[in-house]
Amino acid sequence: MSKRIETSIIIDKPLDIVWQEVKVMENHVNWMEDAIKIDILSENNSGINTKMNVLTKVGPIKLVDTITVIEWKEKESIGVIHQGIVTGIGIFYLNELNDSQTEFKWEETLKFPIYLGGVIGEFFGAFVLKYIWKKNLKNLKEIIE
Repeated sequence: MSKRIETSIIIDKPLDIVWQEVKVMENHVNWMEDAIKIDILSENNSGINTKMNVLTKVGPIKLVDTITVIEWKEKESIGVIHQGIVTGIGIFYLNELNDSQTEFKWEETLKFPIYLGGVIGEFFGAFVLKYIWKKNLKNLKEIIE
């Protein structure tokens, strides 16, 4: 079983400006509090098949998340597959609401291994991760605005 987590925010900037920040994968550590370090493993650092190791820390738990970009639609979405201890698929959606506002939506479907609590870990972890990711989106908004 896996747990789906969703959150979103409205950023008071045009889509182009939001995309310029979000498309730079290494910059995600600037607004993601749970992403400590990003090491690009592929020759490309953006687009389909970009591969990276992300050192992630949530409370006392630290792990390396190997992520590969599996979807890249300019100014629309970035989708990834997680192939570390926690596995799953995540996607960012950007939606232009008007000339000066962009909706940023973040969806993840994650599966925890049994030693991180399995289904029970997913259930409780979803609350923690959603809280962190909401804060991450507020951080992104502050950086851009």
